[in-house]
Amino acid sequence: MSLIITDDCIACDACREECPNYAIEEGDPIYIIDPDRCTECVGHFEEPACIEVCPVDCIIVDPDNQETMEELKFKYEQLQEEEA
Repeated sequence: MSLIITDDCIACDACREECPNYAIEEGDPIYIIDPDRCTECVGHFEEPACIEVCPVDCIIVDPDNQETMEELKFKYEQLQEEEA
């Protein structure tokens, strides 16, 4: 699953700085998460870092983008290869 940011976003920038995959970008007017880069922090942390730091709890699981743990791990591995 990828995460999405709801309209409750206050554009505080806390989530973007915490994302290890650089999946969060500034949007207009709210931040957006690139589903191709979001691994829900699989491979990095136990829980999604963006959710933990969000002061208004506006980051949720995208119901339209369901992924298994295996798919998230594969995406993490692909992103690591890109950076190498």
